[in-house]
Amino acid sequence: MATNKVKQIHDFGQSIWLDFIDREIISNGKLKSLIDDDGVRGVTSNPAIFEKAISSSSAYDKEIAELAKTAKTNEELFFNLAITDIQNAAKLFEGVYNEEVKGADGYVSLEVSPFLALDTEGTTKQAEELWKKVNRENVMIKIPGTKPGLKAIRDSIAKGININVTLLFGLPRYEEVTEAYIAGLEDLLAAGGDVSKVASVASFFLSRIDVLVDPMLDEKGLGDLKGEVAIASAKKAYEIYKRVFSTERWKKLEAKGAKPQRLLWASTSSKNPAFKDTKYVEALIGADTVDTVPLETIEAFRDHGVAADTLTLGLDKATETLERLKAAGIDIDKITQQLEDEGIDKFNKPFEKLLNAIEEQKNKA
Repeated sequence: MATNKVKQIHDFGQSIWLDFIDREIISNGKLKSLIDDDGVRGVTSNPAIFEKAISSSSAYDKEIAELAKTAKTNEELFFNLAITDIQNAAKLFEGVYNEEVKGADGYVSLEVSPFLALDTEGTTKQAEELWKKVNRENVMIKIPGTKPGLKAIRDSIAKGININVTLLFGLPRYEEVTEAYIAGLEDLLAAGGDVSKVASVASFFLSRIDVLVDPMLDEKGLGDLKGEVAIASAKKAYEIYKRVFSTERWKKLEAKGAKPQRLLWASTSSKNPAFKDTKYVEALIGADTVDTVPLETIEAFRDHGVAADTLTLGLDKATETLERLKAAGIDIDKITQQLEDEGIDKFNKPFEKLLNAIEEQKNKA
């Protein structure tokens, strides 16, 4: 029997996490089979995923009616629903989490309210509340990598909370995130904490970069770079990762058991129908990274994906791609800031829709 193509990715040191969660795949054995058959090693969720799960299923109706009796707000009710799903998924991943290198994988991610994306204090407070309520070692709390999010990331890491930094688009911001992680570990260590128990990923969003940049390329005579800018950015991010996590400063933390903050590739489904549907997954397979992939992309890769060690190939070309953009007057830093701003909005809207759906459901009960 041929080796599962998704599982082959793991041979190159990359972990595949599922970018989806709902009650049905947890209860019907689908998630368990993705772990066993495809080697899926974690799960990420976000407001849009939960909105889809809760709005399109009757699986939550009974619990919504029950929680409505005690929850003070619809947001509180939502997080109670979400925590149940996160805990049940975390249980399925306990085996992965407790493998030989404990805590290398097996994480399930839950995001703070997107309304807090620019609120340092509110994010820090809610991250700690959610962490305590979920009460599972193999959970990560997602905090957006916005400017106000940086201190929240550092302070949360300093409290020993596993953090998935989400909504990263730009290289300068990514470097600031690595600083927040390392400084947070140093704070934790200085307070007598155990840095070996903390895990973090930095989630770099990819295909949305190309969606915004590609239309500009034809105007500048750079049509050959279509679909390549996000991949070039990711390869440059990996260069930063290798540099940051090999310094003397890092080695002091590593000696105490600290784990590097892995890069995670997000938004890896192809938005352009002209591209192969596994394009972004295939281009960025490499050691000590994570790729969080929607269900349909996992199924596509299982069918016709090609697993190979690609992440460190073509670094010169990646550098040249970004230099050509700059020479043509395309400001990638401005573009990535625009994407961050739009990304906040893209999570706020489904969250509002989700809270309205909960309100409607309560009224039916």
